[in-house]
Amino acid sequence: MLTKEELPECPVATTVQLIGSKWKLLILRNLLKRPWRFNELKKSLEGISQKVLTDSLRSMEADGIITRTVYPEVPPRVEYALNDLGQSMRPIIMAMEEWGINYKKVVKAI
Repeated sequence: MLTKEELPECPVATTVQLIGSKWKLLILRNLLKRPWRFNELKKSLEGISQKVLTDSLRSMEADGIITRTVYPEVPPRVEYALNDLGQSMRPIIMAMEEWGINYKKVVKAI
């Protein structure tokens, strides 16, 4: 998690720093629906490399947005889910979805 001193002064810049990558936004979109396992996420995010997915998940976990739960099974099962802070991003992601839908309608009409 970033310290208070490491966060940008601008709140928009803070949000962009935390979730501004294409992949983090798409991971958040998926996690809004339910907890996911690593391979499920990888299959659902066409084009993402294993390294980028791993780095993104680790970063979001360190930033306090998601939780990683390891189940003591053989083989081990790991699930990623949004915690309460991550869930608080739901209105942001939903607004982006709505804007994207409206944008597609406008572009089709042109």
